[in-house]
Amino acid sequence: MRDPSPTSAAVSGPGRASFPFPYTPYRIQEQFMAALYAALEAGRIGIFESPTGTGKSLSLICGALSWLQDFEKKKQEEEARLLAPEGSGQEEKQTLASGGLACPNSRDASGEPDWVTAFVQKKEEQDLVHRLKEEQIRRKKREERLEKIRHNVQLKYAAKRKRSEEDETKRLLQLSKEILSEGAGAAVPEQLDHNEEELILAEYESDEEKKVASGLEEDDDDDLEEEHVTKIYYCSRTHSQLSQFVHEVQKSPFGKDTRLVSLGSRQNLCVNEEVRRLGALQLINDRCTEMQKNKHEKKSDAEVEGKKRRVSRTVCPFYSYEQMQFLRDEVLVEVKDIEQLVTLGKETKACPYYGSRYAIPAAQLVVLPYQMLLHEATRSAAGIILKDQVVIIDEAHNLIDTITCIYSAEVSGSQLCCAHSQLLQYMERYRKRLKAKNLMYIKQILYLLERFVVMLGGNVNQNPSCQVVSQTGTELKSINDFLFQSQIDNINLFKVQRYCEKSLISRKLFGFVERYGNPAPVVKTNKENQKLAGLQNFLMTLQQGSYKEGPLQSPPVEADSDQLRAASPLMHIEGFLSALTNANEDGRVILNRQGTIGQSSLKFLLLNPAVHFAKVVKECRAVIIAGGTMQPVADFREQLLSYAGVDPARIVEFSCGHVIPPENILPIILCSGPSNQQLEFTYQTRDLPQMMDETGRILCNLCNVVPGGVVCFFPSYDYEKQVYAHWEKTGLLTRLATKKKIFQEPKKANQVEQVLAEYAKCIKRCSQAGGQMTGALLLSVVGGKMSEGINFSDDLGRCVIMVGMPYPNIKSPELQEKMTWLDKTMPRSASQAPSRVLIENLCMKAVNQSIGRAIRHQKDYASILLLDHRYARPAILNKLPQWIRERIQVKPAFGSAFAELRKFHRGKSD
Repeated sequence: MRDPSPTSAAVSGPGRASFPFPYTPYRIQEQFMAALYAALEAGRIGIFESPTGTGKSLSLICGALSWLQDFEKKKQEEEARLLAPEGSGQEEKQTLASGGLACPNSRDASGEPDWVTAFVQKKEEQDLVHRLKEEQIRRKKREERLEKIRHNVQLKYAAKRKRSEEDETKRLLQLSKEILSEGAGAAVPEQLDHNEEELILAEYESDEEKKVASGLEEDDDDDLEEEHVTKIYYCSRTHSQLSQFVHEVQKSPFGKDTRLVSLGSRQNLCVNEEVRRLGALQLINDRCTEMQKNKHEKKSDAEVEGKKRRVSRTVCPFYSYEQMQFLRDEVLVEVKDIEQLVTLGKETKACPYYGSRYAIPAAQLVVLPYQMLLHEATRSAAGIILKDQVVIIDEAHNLIDTITCIYSAEVSGSQLCCAHSQLLQYMERYRKRLKAKNLMYIKQILYLLERFVVMLGGNVNQNPSCQVVSQTGTELKSINDFLFQSQIDNINLFKVQRYCEKSLISRKLFGFVERYGNPAPVVKTNKENQKLAGLQNFLMTLQQGSYKEGPLQSPPVEADSDQLRAASPLMHIEGFLSALTNANEDGRVILNRQGTIGQSSLKFLLLNPAVHFAKVVKECRAVIIAGGTMQPVADFREQLLSYAGVDPARIVEFSCGHVIPPENILPIILCSGPSNQQLEFTYQTRDLPQMMDETGRILCNLCNVVPGGVVCFFPSYDYEKQVYAHWEKTGLLTRLATKKKIFQEPKKANQVEQVLAEYAKCIKRCSQAGGQMTGALLLSVVGGKMSEGINFSDDLGRCVIMVGMPYPNIKSPELQEKMTWLDKTMPRSASQAPSRVLIENLCMKAVNQSIGRAIRHQKDYASILLLDHRYARPAILNKLPQWIRERIQVKPAFGSAFAELRKFHRGKSD
């Protein structure tokens, strides 16, 4: 990494002379970068909080990359010292030699003769020097190669011309192949081998391309074995957040000289249109993996002479090692986001998914989604090595829930019955071809599926949609109890799971279904008028006349609206089996019996996510957990880091204020409404008509004085609907609508953008036109689509209202089990049980995320209203973000609160 642009602003910090920055930073950004640098240098686990609008991303980039730059310099200086041919190194060697000769019989503290110790030390030094020399050679080669690409435009054109020639050759070969194969369909023998599920239509790959892919030069082997340089892994929740971060890097002083690679799923990175068309991630993964397998096997197939030629297997034309090397170097030369990476892949005819992975060893900054970093198997498959590296987890407020979800697995009754039906027919179709061991394992899997359905109260041989569950409800069992009651405790699940993994049975089953099923392996469904009949009769007629037994009808697979389902549900079931085998005493199985067997499900629940996070913190040099709202941080310390075995002395916390001046925010805790009704929205009282009326009166008053947009958060969709219906009935809704146009948050994700656009248009129109209508009121839901990741800046959110305290449903069996587990395993604090702390923390995390939507930049302003007297309790108050807590006012009566709000908004509009 070269020194960033000298035109950038620079600030000083402890442990570093200056931090390059694209503009003069805020004081809190300076503090953030200094604290981050110190944490990385000391190898700490940091919990960093910086409110949205304070430039957190740039602070992370400039602070972390400044540290990396210094680290690389120190390392190179140390290398130079050790590799110096003369000076101290020679003197040390002479000292060691003379010491060994003068006292041949002397011994060191370990009892070894001095000459033995000296010999060992010398050998270690020689090994170190040899390793450093190799690293230096590799680094120089890489730098020369990248510099050549950076400045040699002709090289790019040559590569492009070569690709055009190859495309033309491929097109002519395809034409020839089509001409030769005309009319040959009838000559293809009906008999199909055991690999028939791999026979799918796609592009043919020529022998020349195959030679390029397999004929690696000596230099290429060196590149493959390239050691991982010290790097920073940055991960966030969504694809858009990662792209935004990459754009910030591009704009930063480090944008031109940082070797950055963006990693993503095949769904985001695949450039093979035939594979992309499959839609569902699981199908894309399966097809891609199968194509790579075909590529590696094709060479050995071609070498077998004298045998009957197999039907050509499909290989991916973008999986060319030569082209992927070119893509790798292009990625390292210039910072690119996912979209730019995909465009480059299409231009270079190289796979961005695999090509980007080749860039990991040499990259200084790797940008990737949560799943890829936090899931051990995915991490390993991607070639990510965390040993002595730095990890930054951004938007980490939901980190505990994220890890829990990543390692949880759920299968529906429909999937279980469908997998059983498919596998049974697969076994009958190929019974004579399968080896005894294959048959044994398939029968074991069939038995497992049968017993799982029995546990849900159904019969695997009947249509799951027609089987009504007699006893609905949710039941929770330990792993051992579930295995015993399922009567599968005599089956070695480890061996079955390993068989599934090694035999690729789910992929073979998918190929079987695809061959004999309906033309479309993926079916889009609509809940109202479709029942996903795509697999219902997929094997009603087999092409082999010798199969006389009528095949079992494959049961319909139910799916949520607009959800894509894979034709092979066995992959989901493999995930569930894997969870059962990896589980310890911290795992539970939830039996959810609902309506029909098809709607019922089995779910594995992980109670202790720290087990998996422990591996990350143990391997890494430093881990930074960052977010706009990290309060309350007790969860991270106690549930995650403490259980992961992190020494409390290694943990460092940093929280900064907001960039807005104190007079730009007015947070109020309101204890009672206009008619002096105490505000306490518990499950028992919130449904009372007087509570709903009081909430409406508060909103009517506020809409008279607040300009622009008002966002009101309710604890749930059901309660928001209930209140809306009540206001409609009492006429309160009509009164509200005279001042603000009312919008409701939609449940469907694909409708959110449209509602937000209409909401914004309405506010803009009202501000320009003037008149009685002053803006819009958006009724939202805590934990919904609009409580995270949506910006209500400026006029879009001049007031944010929180109705009640959004406590989670404590009747949920999953939550109850988590609470019981925490009370058993976590030491009780002085005032509260761990389970009670968990409930409060979950509530306040949701509140903090929602109320942070309004203030998005330095000149923004907004009022925040918390409607419930319980917010004033010290234990709750302390869990609000510091920048809100410092300015909050507790108002027992509505009159004084309303006066403050009117004064605040009138002062801002003047």
